[in-house]
Amino acid sequence: MKHTIHPLLVGAVTAPALLLASAALAASDAPPAPDTIGDAFAHGKVSLNVRARYESVDQTALQDADAYTIRTRLGFTTAPVDGFKAMVEGETITAIDGDRYSQAGLNPGGAGRAVVADPTGSEINQAFLSYTSGQTNVIAGRQRLVLDHARFVGDVGWRQNMQTFDAVTVTDKSVGKLSFTYSYLYQIDRVFGDRSVQGRWRSDSHLVNASYTGLPFGTLTGYAYLLDFKNSAANSCATYGASLTGTVPAGNAKLAYRAEYATQTDYRNNPASYSAEYWTGELGVVTKPGTLAAGYELLGTDHNIGFKTPLATLHAFNGWADNFLATPAAGLRDTYGKAATTLPGALGLLAFYHDFETDTGLDLGHEVDVQLTRKFGKYFTGLVKYAKFNRDTTTVPALKKFWVQVEFAY
Repeated sequence: MKHTIHPLLVGAVTAPALLLASAALAASDAPPAPDTIGDAFAHGKVSLNVRARYESVDQTALQDADAYTIRTRLGFTTAPVDGFKAMVEGETITAIDGDRYSQAGLNPGGAGRAVVADPTGSEINQAFLSYTSGQTNVIAGRQRLVLDHARFVGDVGWRQNMQTFDAVTVTDKSVGKLSFTYSYLYQIDRVFGDRSVQGRWRSDSHLVNASYTGLPFGTLTGYAYLLDFKNSAANSCATYGASLTGTVPAGNAKLAYRAEYATQTDYRNNPASYSAEYWTGELGVVTKPGTLAAGYELLGTDHNIGFKTPLATLHAFNGWADNFLATPAAGLRDTYGKAATTLPGALGLLAFYHDFETDTGLDLGHEVDVQLTRKFGKYFTGLVKYAKFNRDTTTVPALKKFWVQVEFAY
């Protein structure tokens, strides 16, 4: 279990939510606004998510990995009363023959096999209290947190055990078209689970993010992420940046763009001293049949330390083979193209091509990623996904990964 969440939250949220969750199943889908604590639970909502996945990994110098895992997540959210709301969510991850893959070093039987970062176990995934007044919302407790497109702060939702945050978060949208978020993070609950020494980072971190949608040509976002991790000092860093995103008409299509710049230095207890830059630009054509885009991303380097994104949803960037979850010491340049469309049979197609090199000019390799998804009714989604990284240097492994997944969400 992730034990360090504040006991007042566990006592106030977990116990009554679990006791009254069964009553909520019989509640009307459109109840009147509750005005008592009993109504808050009686008209609350149960959530259930079950995700079964097969993942195979073929990696240079390691035995192949075959992970058959099932993630079951059950939650309950009360209806709001005078602006207050509570939520609790637990999850269990099981595996068929958990020694057919390395659970990030947690299972001795998986030694010598490739890593699939889906360790088995049970824990509280979320447990928080929230208060909303007008356009201002405050959440305190274990929570999901995604800022912008998750390049710097995300929930790593691809992994069976998502990343959550023990935090206090304030979001305000009361000033025109300005959206402001501040979050204080006192613990990071990472995908490796609490059995891992790197499963929880003790934190004294601050996130500030503000976006303005009133410009005629797009959304302007500025941010400052001051990250201080007591038991992962090398990842402590201060990042300041801004992005501009939007679309412009182009005949029967739209041009979509993103431009972003950030600078980063060591912060607080980080023993290193460095200053690195981040650049990205993407331009795409959006039509009724689908989207075509090309982009370039640079994670710079200084004093042999690469630009860090320790809280990102990393799987979504720099290739699904996950060869570059940590930026190489010499930095990383990713030149990529992507395509998205809907095929016959309501199949969603998403494909990427990446060409990688270090910021110092060393060719690392190239990667092809392909994904097919399809919804089945209201609650089920199927997915087939493939990634292949071909290396141009022995400093990184060659990788092939394949996934088949079925997810039920209620």
